[in-house]
Amino acid sequence: MYNILVVEDEQEIAAALEVYLKNQNYRVFKAYDGEEALAVFEREEIHLVLMDIMMPRLDGIQATLKIREKSNVPIIFLSAKSEDTDKILGLNIGADDYITKPFNPLELLARVNSNLRRYTSYSNGAPVQEDVIRIGGIELNDARKEVRVDGEPVRLTPLEYKILHLLMRNPNRVFSIEEIYEQVWQEPAYNPDTVTVHIRRIREKIEINPREPKYLKVVWGIGYRFEG
Repeated sequence: MYNILVVEDEQEIAAALEVYLKNQNYRVFKAYDGEEALAVFEREEIHLVLMDIMMPRLDGIQATLKIREKSNVPIIFLSAKSEDTDKILGLNIGADDYITKPFNPLELLARVNSNLRRYTSYSNGAPVQEDVIRIGGIELNDARKEVRVDGEPVRLTPLEYKILHLLMRNPNRVFSIEEIYEQVWQEPAYNPDTVTVHIRRIREKIEINPREPKYLKVVWGIGYRFEG
Protein backbone atom coordinates (compact mmCIF):
# COMPACT_ATOMS: atom_id res chain seq x y z
CA MET A 1 0.00 0.00 0.00
CA TYR A 2 1.38 3.40 -1.00
CA ASN A 3 1.22 6.35 1.38
CA ILE A 4 0.12 9.68 -0.07
CA LEU A 5 0.39 13.01 1.71
CA VAL A 6 -2.34 15.50 0.80
CA VAL A 7 -1.33 19.08 1.66
CA GLU A 8 -4.32 21.38 1.20
CA ASP A 9 -5.59 24.16 3.45
CA GLU A 10 -9.19 23.91 2.20
CA GLN A 11 -10.56 21.07 4.28
CA GLU A 12 -13.39 20.21 1.87
CA ILE A 13 -10.91 19.71 -0.99
CA ALA A 14 -8.60 17.69 1.27
CA ALA A 15 -11.52 15.47 2.31
CA ALA A 16 -12.56 14.93 -1.33
CA LEU A 17 -9.00 13.99 -2.30
CA GLU A 18 -8.87 11.55 0.59
CA VAL A 19 -12.05 9.83 -0.65
CA TYR A 20 -10.76 9.55 -4.25
CA LEU A 21 -7.42 8.13 -3.13
CA LYS A 22 -8.79 5.72 -0.54
CA ASN A 23 -11.12 4.32 -3.19
CA GLN A 24 -7.93 3.35 -5.06
CA ASN A 25 -6.57 1.65 -1.93
CA TYR A 26 -4.02 4.35 -1.14
CA ARG A 27 -3.28 5.23 2.48
CA VAL A 28 -3.81 8.98 2.95
CA PHE A 29 -2.22 11.45 5.35
CA LYS A 30 -3.51 15.03 5.43
CA ALA A 31 -1.85 18.32 6.32
CA TYR A 32 -3.38 21.80 6.14
CA ASP A 33 -0.21 23.88 5.78
CA GLY A 34 3.44 23.42 4.85
CA GLU A 35 4.76 23.13 8.39
CA GLU A 36 2.28 20.39 9.26
CA ALA A 37 3.22 18.64 5.99
CA LEU A 38 6.91 18.59 6.90
CA ALA A 39 6.09 17.12 10.31
CA VAL A 40 4.06 14.31 8.70
CA PHE A 41 6.81 13.73 6.12
CA GLU A 42 9.37 13.27 8.89
CA ARG A 43 7.12 10.91 10.83
CA GLU A 44 5.71 8.69 8.06
CA GLU A 45 7.05 6.90 4.98
CA ILE A 46 5.49 8.97 2.19
CA HIS A 47 5.57 7.80 -1.45
CA LEU A 48 3.88 10.79 -3.15
CA VAL A 49 2.80 14.32 -2.18
CA LEU A 50 -0.17 16.30 -3.51
CA MET A 51 0.85 19.88 -2.67
CA ASP A 52 -1.32 23.00 -2.69
CA ILE A 53 0.60 26.21 -3.44
CA MET A 54 -1.12 28.95 -1.45
CA MET A 55 -1.25 27.98 2.24
CA PRO A 56 -0.78 29.68 5.62
CA ARG A 57 2.39 29.49 7.72
CA LEU A 58 4.50 27.76 5.02
CA ASP A 59 3.41 27.69 1.38
CA GLY A 60 3.78 24.85 -1.10
CA ILE A 61 6.90 26.31 -2.75
CA GLN A 62 8.84 26.48 0.51
CA ALA A 63 7.57 23.10 1.68
CA THR A 64 8.70 21.53 -1.62
CA LEU A 65 12.17 23.04 -1.21
CA LYS A 66 12.42 21.49 2.26
CA ILE A 67 11.29 18.06 1.05
CA ARG A 68 13.71 18.14 -1.88
CA GLU A 69 16.62 18.59 0.53
CA LYS A 70 16.20 14.95 1.56
CA SER A 71 13.84 13.12 -0.79
CA ASN A 72 13.00 12.56 -4.47
CA VAL A 73 9.42 11.35 -3.92
CA PRO A 74 7.00 12.61 -6.59
CA ILE A 75 5.38 15.95 -5.80
CA ILE A 76 2.29 17.03 -7.74
CA PHE A 77 1.20 20.64 -7.37
CA LEU A 78 -2.46 21.56 -6.99
CA SER A 79 -2.72 25.06 -8.45
CA ALA A 80 -5.39 27.57 -9.38
CA LYS A 81 -5.25 28.97 -12.91
CA SER A 82 -4.16 32.35 -11.51
CA GLU A 83 -1.02 30.72 -10.05
CA ASP A 84 0.82 30.02 -13.34
CA THR A 85 3.98 31.80 -12.17
CA ASP A 86 4.07 29.78 -8.95
CA LYS A 87 3.39 26.62 -10.93
CA ILE A 88 6.46 27.15 -13.14
CA LEU A 89 8.53 28.10 -10.09
CA GLY A 90 7.44 24.88 -8.43
CA LEU A 91 8.56 22.79 -11.38
CA ASN A 92 11.88 24.61 -11.37
CA ILE A 93 12.57 23.82 -7.73
CA GLY A 94 11.65 20.16 -7.89
CA ALA A 95 7.94 19.45 -8.35
CA ASP A 96 7.23 16.66 -10.86
CA ASP A 97 3.80 17.61 -12.17
CA TYR A 98 0.82 19.88 -11.61
CA ILE A 99 -2.95 19.73 -11.78
CA THR A 100 -5.07 22.84 -12.18
CA LYS A 101 -8.09 23.38 -9.93
CA PRO A 102 -10.89 22.53 -10.37
CA PHE A 103 -9.57 19.11 -11.34
CA ASN A 104 -11.12 16.02 -12.84
CA PRO A 105 -10.84 13.16 -10.29
CA LEU A 106 -10.02 10.64 -13.03
CA GLU A 107 -7.18 12.82 -14.35
CA LEU A 108 -5.84 13.32 -10.84
CA LEU A 109 -5.82 9.58 -10.17
CA ALA A 110 -4.17 8.90 -13.54
CA ARG A 111 -1.38 11.35 -12.70
CA VAL A 112 -0.92 9.90 -9.22
CA ASN A 113 -0.72 6.38 -10.65
CA SER A 114 1.73 7.29 -13.42
CA ASN A 115 4.04 9.25 -11.09
CA LEU A 116 4.09 6.41 -8.57
CA ARG A 117 4.78 3.90 -11.34
CA ARG A 118 7.78 5.91 -12.56
CA TYR A 119 9.08 6.52 -9.05
CA THR A 120 8.89 2.88 -7.95
CA SER A 121 10.48 1.59 -11.16
CA TYR A 122 13.29 4.14 -10.70
CA SER A 123 13.81 3.29 -7.02
CA ASN A 124 13.34 -0.46 -6.98
CA GLY A 125 14.45 -1.73 -10.37
CA ALA A 126 16.80 -4.66 -9.91
CA PRO A 127 19.91 -4.18 -12.03
CA VAL A 128 20.94 -7.13 -14.14
CA GLN A 129 24.24 -5.79 -15.43
CA GLU A 130 26.23 -2.61 -15.65
CA ASP A 131 24.88 -0.29 -18.33
CA VAL A 132 27.15 2.74 -18.55
CA ILE A 133 26.90 5.52 -21.12
CA ARG A 134 29.82 7.96 -21.31
CA ILE A 135 29.70 11.06 -23.47
CA GLY A 136 32.35 13.68 -22.83
CA GLY A 137 32.46 14.35 -19.11
CA ILE A 138 28.99 12.88 -18.48
CA GLU A 139 28.69 9.30 -17.22
CA LEU A 140 25.29 7.64 -16.76
CA ASN A 141 25.19 4.28 -15.01
CA ASP A 142 21.71 2.88 -15.64
CA ALA A 143 22.16 -0.16 -13.41
CA ARG A 144 22.91 2.06 -10.43
CA LYS A 145 20.71 4.96 -11.59
CA GLU A 146 23.68 7.28 -11.10
CA VAL A 147 24.96 10.27 -13.06
CA ARG A 148 28.42 11.78 -12.72
CA VAL A 149 29.79 14.97 -14.23
CA ASP A 150 33.58 15.00 -14.49
CA GLY A 151 33.63 12.24 -11.88
CA GLU A 152 31.40 14.05 -9.39
CA PRO A 153 27.96 12.57 -8.56
CA VAL A 154 24.92 14.64 -9.57
CA ARG A 155 21.54 14.19 -7.93
CA LEU A 156 18.64 14.02 -10.40
CA THR A 157 14.96 13.45 -9.79
CA PRO A 158 13.47 10.30 -11.41
CA LEU A 159 11.98 12.34 -14.27
CA GLU A 160 15.20 14.27 -14.88
CA TYR A 161 17.10 10.99 -14.94
CA LYS A 162 14.72 9.39 -17.44
CA ILE A 163 14.90 12.39 -19.78
CA LEU A 164 18.70 12.42 -19.65
CA HIS A 165 18.84 8.65 -20.16
CA LEU A 166 16.58 8.87 -23.22
CA LEU A 167 18.73 11.58 -24.82
CA MET A 168 22.11 10.04 -23.95
CA ARG A 169 20.97 6.64 -25.21
CA ASN A 170 20.31 8.31 -28.57
CA PRO A 171 23.15 10.84 -29.01
CA ASN A 172 22.69 13.46 -31.73
CA ARG A 173 19.10 12.36 -32.38
CA VAL A 174 16.61 15.22 -32.17
CA PHE A 175 13.53 14.53 -30.06
CA SER A 176 10.48 16.80 -30.14
CA ILE A 177 9.08 17.95 -26.81
CA GLU A 178 6.02 15.77 -27.41
CA GLU A 179 8.21 12.69 -28.09
CA ILE A 180 10.17 13.23 -24.88
CA TYR A 181 6.97 13.63 -22.87
CA GLU A 182 5.32 10.53 -24.32
CA GLN A 183 8.40 8.32 -23.88
CA VAL A 184 9.25 9.48 -20.36
CA TRP A 185 5.77 10.06 -18.92
CA GLN A 186 4.34 7.10 -20.89
CA GLU A 187 1.12 8.92 -21.63
CA PRO A 188 -0.16 11.38 -24.26
CA ALA A 189 1.49 14.81 -24.11
CA TYR A 190 -0.98 16.56 -21.80
CA ASN A 191 1.57 19.06 -20.44
CA PRO A 192 4.46 19.14 -22.96
CA ASP A 193 5.72 22.48 -21.58
CA THR A 194 6.75 20.57 -18.45
CA VAL A 195 9.57 19.03 -20.51
CA THR A 196 11.17 22.44 -21.05
CA VAL A 197 11.28 23.07 -17.31
CA HIS A 198 12.88 19.69 -16.62
CA ILE A 199 15.45 20.24 -19.39
CA ARG A 200 16.38 23.55 -17.79
CA ARG A 201 16.91 21.85 -14.43
CA ILE A 202 19.06 19.11 -16.00
CA ARG A 203 21.25 21.74 -17.69
CA GLU A 204 21.77 23.50 -14.37
CA LYS A 205 23.11 20.24 -12.95
CA ILE A 206 25.29 18.92 -15.79
CA GLU A 207 26.45 21.97 -17.75
CA ILE A 208 29.30 24.30 -16.76
CA ASN A 209 27.38 27.17 -18.36
CA PRO A 210 23.67 26.31 -18.69
CA ARG A 211 23.14 29.35 -20.93
CA GLU A 212 25.64 27.97 -23.44
CA PRO A 213 25.19 24.21 -23.06
CA LYS A 214 27.87 21.86 -24.30
CA TYR A 215 25.76 18.70 -24.19
CA LEU A 216 22.02 19.32 -24.00
CA LYS A 217 21.26 21.36 -27.12
CA VAL A 218 18.03 22.94 -28.30
CA VAL A 219 17.10 22.56 -31.95
CA TRP A 220 14.90 25.60 -32.48
CA GLY A 221 11.40 24.83 -33.60
CA ILE A 222 11.93 21.08 -33.25
CA GLY A 223 13.14 19.93 -29.84
CA TYR A 224 16.31 18.77 -28.04
CA ARG A 225 19.30 16.52 -28.61
CA PHE A 226 22.29 15.34 -26.59
CA GLU A 227 25.46 16.15 -28.50
CA GLY A 228 27.77 13.18 -28.55
